[in-house]
Amino acid sequence: MELIVAAVVVVALVFDFVNGFHDAANSIATVVSTRVLSPKYAVIWAAFFNFIAFLVFETHVATTIGSGVVDQGVIDTPVVFAALFGAIAWDLITWWFGIPSSSSHALIGGLAGAAVAKSGADVLHADGLTKIGFSIVLSPMVGLTLGFILMVAVFWIFRRSTPSRVDGLFRHGQLLSAALYSLGHGGNDAQKTMGIIAVLLYANGFLGDTFHVPLWVVLACHAAMGLGTLSGGWRIVRTMGLRITKLKPVGGFCAETGGAITLFLATHLGIPVSTTHTITGAIVGVGSVTSASAVRWGVAGRIVWAWILTIPCSAFISAATWAIFH
Repeated sequence: MELIVAAVVVVALVFDFVNGFHDAANSIATVVSTRVLSPKYAVIWAAFFNFIAFLVFETHVATTIGSGVVDQGVIDTPVVFAALFGAIAWDLITWWFGIPSSSSHALIGGLAGAAVAKSGADVLHADGLTKIGFSIVLSPMVGLTLGFILMVAVFWIFRRSTPSRVDGLFRHGQLLSAALYSLGHGGNDAQKTMGIIAVLLYANGFLGDTFHVPLWVVLACHAAMGLGTLSGGWRIVRTMGLRITKLKPVGGFCAETGGAITLFLATHLGIPVSTTHTITGAIVGVGSVTSASAVRWGVAGRIVWAWILTIPCSAFISAATWAIFH
């Protein structure tokens, strides 16, 4: 039994690694597209702040994933394995086509699909799923609003400055905003895998009578995500940083700062939001300040379809996986 659980923990860390390179674009697309950092140094910068996020955030999101999506009593090793398989499969499919879907919602869909395949829809927690459903809508809207407000504020504050001075200032500022966004990304996204591993250990009696997230799980998940970010994710970087709208350093700063504020707030509240949704909304908000035509709405629409399909598709894959292996 211990070997099987250990093997599934390894699969969970593989998912965290895939999450890192799939969502590397969230942290580095803007800073690369504005040429503030080269791709090589951008991924190192993002990976570092992905890792140290455990020093800043508590494990509220991990608790939501581990106990707020499905009944803990239905979770066993096959359910967790099927959930991870469904999430990894969907991540790789969307990565291949360069579509920035949500690894977080893929994992949630995978967990729900496997649990329903085993015991029916009654095991789902309506409150937790409703909260996550609201986050799907609210996180990009909050990111869009903050990105828009910050961009308007910067335009007004620096209205008498020369473009070269503004560009130089925000080239330095974008190092800070990229760091903050990577910190928020690591703090929210790594906790989803922590929750999955912790509930697996709890279901198999390795955590005693009280559900909690051990320190070694926290460190392992942040390390796996950091390594994944180091491996990049260049297909999605091109979509996020180049195809939605044309960014300058000031726009990159506002998008990353708006996204970081959203992630910090959500992580504090224990809400597992999508970092992909958040930064995409912020980029659209920044681009729309100039004019609505500055945003390539066809690309944005394609991304929205990926968001809509993520949970049902990952749930279907995980349910099929559970049925086959069961």
